[in-house]
Amino acid sequence: MKNYDLITPEGTRDLLFGECAVRRNIENKLLGLFRSYGYSETITPGLEFYDVFNLNSSYFPQENMYKLTDNKGRLLVMRPDSTMPIARIVATRLKDAELPLRLCYNQTVYRTEPSLKGRSDEITQTGIELVGSALRNADLEVVSAAAASLGSFGLKYSLELGHIGIFKKLVGQLDVSAHEKESIRRLIETKNFPALNDKLDSIGNTPVTAALKKLPGLFGGEEVFDKAQQLMAAEGIGEALEELREIYREASEICGGNGEITVDLGLVNKTDYYTGLIIKGYLQGHGDEVVSGGRYDRLISEFGYDVPAVGFAVNVNGIENAMQKNGSASESASADAVVYAAPGYRVAAFRAAEKLRAEGLTVENALSEDLDSVREYAKEKKIAKVIVIDGEEE
Repeated sequence: MKNYDLITPEGTRDLLFGECAVRRNIENKLLGLFRSYGYSETITPGLEFYDVFNLNSSYFPQENMYKLTDNKGRLLVMRPDSTMPIARIVATRLKDAELPLRLCYNQTVYRTEPSLKGRSDEITQTGIELVGSALRNADLEVVSAAAASLGSFGLKYSLELGHIGIFKKLVGQLDVSAHEKESIRRLIETKNFPALNDKLDSIGNTPVTAALKKLPGLFGGEEVFDKAQQLMAAEGIGEALEELREIYREASEICGGNGEITVDLGLVNKTDYYTGLIIKGYLQGHGDEVVSGGRYDRLISEFGYDVPAVGFAVNVNGIENAMQKNGSASESASADAVVYAAPGYRVAAFRAAEKLRAEGLTVENALSEDLDSVREYAKEKKIAKVIVIDGEEE
């Protein structure tokens, strides 16, 4: 007995008509923007060997990946991320290319998140990777492109900037296990102040634990940096704060429009992945981030090529949701005309339709032999014009 032949797997959905038009519009707008910055598109396979994601650092837990085997018994995964396959390309096919490399992509990633209801396991991402430069200009270019991406949809947005080095310096001074450090990180990321305070109180009352307690609350504007400097005297933190302050100031001047640039020192996701700047972007009407990224200077070295990199991904699904909630998602466009063939003029009608399409119009061929039915159909479909081909009128 078939149980699942009429539904889609959990975390996936069908897109119809206007939904497809909205998605393609988003993708095309983003790719056009990235090309204007000088980025070239790459496409990686939807299937990758598991080893591509099974590196020294566990960036993606294996339980979050869809796995299968090939005809030789080798373990494959459905691509859970776009950055790591691009890192593979850079370390192999592009190893001799002149740096920096500006690469962009538009493709689907697959992740399973069984603990999340309403999740999407099939996510369309459009993003950029700037490879081969550790300069501040590279960070600023990526922040600028992230802000431009969010601003291109006419909705209010916020772009948050953080620096993973601050958390790493602080937590590195605690004499606790890796498991406890991860627990602290998770509580800071979720801004769970009561649980974080209890956790750090159990470790001890020190300047480091006091600073970690304050970390998730350090978000806002320029004032964040002065507050942070008063709290954090650890060696190396001042350097990271100053680096982030400079990016924030310049980004605030460059990125205007509908957007707001803020600082959030509680951005502590993917500590093994990111090495410096962290970026998160939000659109009005959508609670989750639609832009995420940052600097990852050690990732590509795990593929045998030690070059710095920075980039971000846009969650196209999230952009769709935000546009729908704000009423800015367009419906599928109607045809400009429908061509009706009178008896004996079928070939002439098809030729007339092709001529109109060559002129840039969207034209349907009528699939009814009754002209009144065709006119009723055009009215229901909001098609403005019915063209009758009968040897007298075109």
